[in-house]
Formats: sequence, structure tokens, C-alpha cells
Amino acid sequence: MRVSISFRHKGLRALAGILLAAFISACAPDTSTIGTAPRLAPQEPIPIALLVPTSSQNAAEIAGSLEQAARMAVSDLEPVKIDLRVYDTAGRSDIAAQQAQTAVDQGAKIIIGPLFAEAANAAGLAVADEGVNVLSFSNSSAIAGGNVFVLGKTFDNTAERVVGYLARSGKQRAVIVYPDNLEGEAGRSALEKAAQYSSLKIAHSQAFEFSQEGVVAAIPLIRAAVEIEEADTILLTSTTAGALGLLVQLLPEAGIDPAKVQYAGLARWDVPAQTLALSGVQGGLFALPDYARAQSFSTRYEATFSSKPHQLAGLAYDGVAAIGALVARGTNNALGAAALTQTAGFEGVDGIFRLRKDGTNERGLAIATIQDKQVVILDPAPAAFEFFSF
Repeated sequence: MRVSISFRHKGLRALAGILLAAFISACAPDTSTIGTAPRLAPQEPIPIALLVPTSSQNAAEIAGSLEQAARMAVSDLEPVKIDLRVYDTAGRSDIAAQQAQTAVDQGAKIIIGPLFAEAANAAGLAVADEGVNVLSFSNSSAIAGGNVFVLGKTFDNTAERVVGYLARSGKQRAVIVYPDNLEGEAGRSALEKAAQYSSLKIAHSQAFEFSQEGVVAAIPLIRAAVEIEEADTILLTSTTAGALGLLVQLLPEAGIDPAKVQYAGLARWDVPAQTLALSGVQGGLFALPDYARAQSFSTRYEATFSSKPHQLAGLAYDGVAAIGALVARGTNNALGAAALTQTAGFEGVDGIFRLRKDGTNERGLAIATIQDKQVVILDPAPAAFEFFSF
């Protein structure tokens, strides 16, 4: 049976650097380090460490949103009592490792965070020999494994959802367009991998230098690939903080008609909100978390803190709430790998999700488009994993 998270209430450039950091490859902990999680004391508040980059110049705002979401989850859980302890990583791997060890020395039974991939990897390695699991906000599959689990929406997960929908919609040939950097390479790889298990064929992959000049120079090459390969789909890995805006402006101007060639992306095209007004994103396809649940969470967060949550805030809420749901079972090994990776998964504020034994995750995502500057859901997020497979 899937574990339901219980609530009392139902209901541009700096960012590009932050997103890119999430995909930095790091040495993943050896899976042999998985051990028995620290035993829980009955009736005692559960010490949870939250590692966030509070003093990081580029990520302090995200850190604040993550912390507030985590505290909201703590206040919502009942009857489970959580002792949430916040540690500042400053966005640095060495400090993350130190803080993880300090947190465990001070009694933490599990760690939520850090945000960045390298910091999460370092934190996991620091406490692996003590059997403490780490639920990172990163979406980098490169660091997953051993005692490190990633909560973030991975490229593989998103690619499988987007490619699967396109294939079922009758699309046959696609051209991938991606920046020639670590993030772009990860996105291209995920799309090619997903296509291997679908009827959608990747006819060509076109890289571009990650600069305005690089995008402009690549436009004729992309157009030629679409025409020569008779592609009916363009798959874009870029984010709204990166090259997406320029690509969706220049490609139609170059003659790739969105009415004839489907534009689709790995990133969310509705964040920030002003992106919805771009003419080039109209009719484009992308994946996003369960829209109704996410909107409900955002509304309640804003009512509580008088500000909108960062798009990653739901990860912090879900991490804390999932732990609470497991602890509520009353077993002293509720935070071990076997419990965390239970097949049925969890119901969170961003929809259903489950952690895999390899440290990655599966999330139930919706497929959306943009029409008249509004998000329109074409295929809702699944309500249960029993009826959803990639």
C-alpha cells in the first residue's frame, strides 16, 4: 500500500548557474555502504537534519524557501513529532560534509538536502559508515546510490514522460537541440535513452555553444536537420534561465513552423510566469508535477509566509512529510533503505513519487502545453504507480 503523507490541511543568469551546478558529476557513494539506519526511540521526537545553503550568495533565497516548506511540513504532521535541525552548507561541498557529520554526531537520524550535487555527494560520503541516509534536493543521477537518494525531478524521469507522450501522440522523428555543456549533455543522453523504449526515433542531435552567438550560429543547422530528416518534433533541453527564450524566438523565424513541427522541452516552460507571454512557447509541450496539488501547496505556502515558494520548495515539504509517514508506522528501522524505497511510493504536494534502490526516483508528472499564455494540462499526472509505468 502506498504511504499517504498526512496533513492537517488539505487543500537570469544566477539561476542558470544554480541549475547547472545540479548536474555536476561527482563520485557516487558505493552501494555497499547501505546499512541499517539508526534506530528510532519510541515516543521521542525524530531528529532530522536539514542541510541548505543559507549563506550562499546565489542560493540564499532558495534555501529560505526550502527551510520554510520543511517547517510547514513539520507543523502539518500528526501525531508524529519531528525535531528539525537546520545546518548551513554555504553551498560548499567541504562545509556540507562537515555539517552532515556534525548533524549525525548531534543525533540526526536522517539528512534532507543539500541542494547541490557535489555537496550532497560529500555529505553522503561523510556519514555513510554510520548508516545515515541522505535525501538530497539535487536531480543529478550521477550522485545517486549508496546512502544518497535524490528527490529532484531527474532528466531521465522527465524524458521518459515527454517522449512517451509524444510517441503515443503519433510523433515519429525528432531532432534534439541542446547546449554544449554538462547540463545539455545530460538532457540529450536522457532523451536518447528514453527514445530507445518508444516508437519515437531521434533523427539528429544538434549541439550549440552556450552563448547568444552560439544559438544564432546553430539555427541554420537545426533547420537543415529538421528538413533533411523530415522531423516532426524538436526536443529542447534548455531552461527558461538559459537559451530557451532565444531558441523559441529564432527557430520559428527561421521557418520551423510550430504548427507543423511540435516543440517540446525537458524544462518547465511556465516558470517564471512571464515566460507564458512568449509567443514561441505557445503550443509547446513540457512536463510538470501534479498541477492541482502543486497549486494547492503554493497557495497555502503563500498564505503562511506571504511569499510564493520557490519551485523546489515542494521537495523539502515532501521529504519531511515522507519521513513522518514512515515514522508513523511505529517501527524502529523506519528510515532504512528498505522503507524509503517501498514500491508503492508516497503521495506528496507535487504528486506521487517513489525512491528507487539505486538512489534515483520516479515522479508522476503531467504533460502540459501553453495556450493563450495559460498552462493547459493535456495529460494529467497519474494518481498511483499501479497504473503508471515509464
